[in-house]
Amino acid sequence: GILDLAIASITRVRSLHRMTDPREVDVVVLGLGTSGEDLALQLLDAGLEVAGVEPQLLGGECPYWACIPSKAMIRSANLLQEARRVNGIAGVAKVEPDWSLLAARVRDEITGNWDDSFAVERFKGKGGVLARGWGRITGHNAVGVDDQVFTAREGIVIATGSTPFIPPIPGLTDVDYWTTHEAIASDPLPESLIILGGGAVGCELGQLFARFGTDVTIIEGSNRLLSREEPEASEVIRSVFEEEGIKVVTGEHAASVSHGLEGIEVHTDKGQSFVAAHLLVATGRTVDLSQLGLETVGLDGSARFIEVDERMKATDGIWAMGDISGKAMFTHVGIYQSTIIANQIMGKSQIIPDFEALPRVTFTDPEVAAVGITQAHAEEQRLSVAIALKQMPSTFRGWLHTVGNRGIIKLVIDEEKKVLLGATVVGPNAGEVLGMLSLAVHEKTPIERLRNMIYAFPTFHGGIGEALGAYGRGTGKVVDPTYEASAYLD
Repeated sequence: GILDLAIASITRVRSLHRMTDPREVDVVVLGLGTSGEDLALQLLDAGLEVAGVEPQLLGGECPYWACIPSKAMIRSANLLQEARRVNGIAGVAKVEPDWSLLAARVRDEITGNWDDSFAVERFKGKGGVLARGWGRITGHNAVGVDDQVFTAREGIVIATGSTPFIPPIPGLTDVDYWTTHEAIASDPLPESLIILGGGAVGCELGQLFARFGTDVTIIEGSNRLLSREEPEASEVIRSVFEEEGIKVVTGEHAASVSHGLEGIEVHTDKGQSFVAAHLLVATGRTVDLSQLGLETVGLDGSARFIEVDERMKATDGIWAMGDISGKAMFTHVGIYQSTIIANQIMGKSQIIPDFEALPRVTFTDPEVAAVGITQAHAEEQRLSVAIALKQMPSTFRGWLHTVGNRGIIKLVIDEEKKVLLGATVVGPNAGEVLGMLSLAVHEKTPIERLRNMIYAFPTFHGGIGEALGAYGRGTGKVVDPTYEASAYLD
């Protein structure tokens, strides 16, 4: 009656008051994924007032659904494979995979059962104000989150990340498909799995599941796996996968998906059909800017990414970083950008961003590690290039490594400037070998410096010296009868 109407009126007034009485802070961070959290903690440590807006787990995809749990799982799968390599080399080994042990570790140790309370306590413990919900920019210095409003004295940083791209395949939405979330949390082990997408995620998870006993099929629309990497890297990975029993289908797209008597059926545009108990969609990630209120500050909410300058600034008082900035969808890129922005806000010395020496690693076995541009990209830019190529089994350490030593070292060299434009290493610990190559590309180290330096012997990174003809000109024939000093000639 009258009392209910009075209470409702008071509630509306209070709600309106809250929305018109914003809380003022120094910085509002929209999205507390890995990069957003990193930025917020830097600012909080510097004594700034920070409001963080996050509708899901604080920390984002990386610690709960991507980088961290997946690499822990890959470590377990690689241990199984190493044990299988004992036979004929060091003795006899029998391997019995137990997925339940891995699933329990991911659940209880790695992700804390997908509980972000530790991250929340850390953020709040430093003085951060956490708003759970979907934030929307309402002006150059204002963000609304449900019935809360924050105004920022210094600015707003957008770090809302990306989501899995789900292609518009007929029938796909009618089946219970997986994204990486379901794959990482899967328990029990799936008997069979079709993976749409042969990029880094599809290859990593495909090999992981196969090594535990899942019957895996990877369907990739382009003509090779890891199509953004060097063709030689793709060839190595495909060969390894097929040897391990993974069915690889390239050059075919999923034309339709349906329920079958034996599971989920995928029909390709080349007329083939595949059936599995589960379907994992690993066709990349996408960014949605439409709900951020960008139009209120003169930015395009229909764009693919937020356009930023070299300092990650989108417009006055607003920065964007991570996946939505369009630079590269890697955790290490987002964290790199967070420091660029933090330094501006805190008035520290400015970092001059450099994305030319961008390193990337696909954690298959063997690992595929690359930095800079590929041979194809260099030639597209009409650069004059020379290639130094060395098969990993024909390096000294690769030869000694025996089983599990598949791979290559490929160096893309600017013939005019005599510096590295890019490099790819496929092999054991390739991600670690990449370190010196990343530095060489970043610092534009002359090739002669790389040829004339001393490499520890015998090491995987020493293979770089072998590819350049830095040493082993005579003894190299022991491990490689067709050995030449280098494919790169002065």
